[in-house]
Amino acid sequence: MAGTTATTPMDIDAAAPPPLEASAKGKAPIAAYPGGRAAPWVEKYRPQCLADVAAHRDIVDTIDKLTNENRLPHLLLYGPPGTGKTSTILAVARKLYGSQYGNMILELNASDERGIDVVRQQIQDFASARSLSFGARPSVKMVLLDEADAMTKDAQFALRRVIEKHTRSTRFALICNHVNKIIPALQSRCTRFRFAPLDGTHVRERLQHIIKSEGLDVDDGGLTALVRLSNGDMRKALNILQSTHMASKQITEEAVYLCTGNPMPKDIEQIAFWLLNEPFSTSFKCILIP
Repeated sequence: MAGTTATTPMDIDAAAPPPLEASAKGKAPIAAYPGGRAAPWVEKYRPQCLADVAAHRDIVDTIDKLTNENRLPHLLLYGPPGTGKTSTILAVARKLYGSQYGNMILELNASDERGIDVVRQQIQDFASARSLSFGARPSVKMVLLDEADAMTKDAQFALRRVIEKHTRSTRFALICNHVNKIIPALQSRCTRFRFAPLDGTHVRERLQHIIKSEGLDVDDGGLTALVRLSNGDMRKALNILQSTHMASKQITEEAVYLCTGNPMPKDIEQIAFWLLNEPFSTSFKCILIP
């Protein structure tokens, strides 16, 4: 984690219950899916508070402590997809703003809106506007830039100046997969946290919770296959689980591999055995004619 720029204490109103709506920008809020079976499980089971985040407890606890002390700096969260970056910062925003969440956060997906005009117009206007707080003192707003590594260099340089100018009234949270695509000037102004791929244990525990909540029929082989194919990506694991459930009532190892189009491990082992122990011509015939 890199050093941070000096930040002023945040004036946050008392916490209130989470709202039912959020910014229309970026990833869809949970309220957009009214809890039916057709709802994407990625959004339906997105953590609502920091305690629900599946892993990275050291990072979550650090951010939670900074939030409790009202000294949250600008943040740069980076790492592979599906590791909890967006969920963590959204949980922080809900904790900070409660019922004012929709008014106090600007959520943008930088891969769609990545030009300098977005920085000069939407972000600049939001950061310079008066805080819509009904407390005794105005609250510090938050700008969430998802997939910030897709922003152009010009936009990043413009954003650097906006961050400097509005530090007293706005906190910026940048989320990206490749930190090397973020200019050093922006990196130095943020506290950096790396979200590594999730450990298989955490993926398994979260999947078991969802399987129980949905009342699914999943055997041990199917659960192991889900964890193996996810490669530490919780979003990928949930998408595979939901897709397999739609295709098969019972989620087994074979059903998971068939749904995703991946070869069965036993087939790979058999092919490797033929190649290592049989003549090439025999192996070739066995592979082509199972």
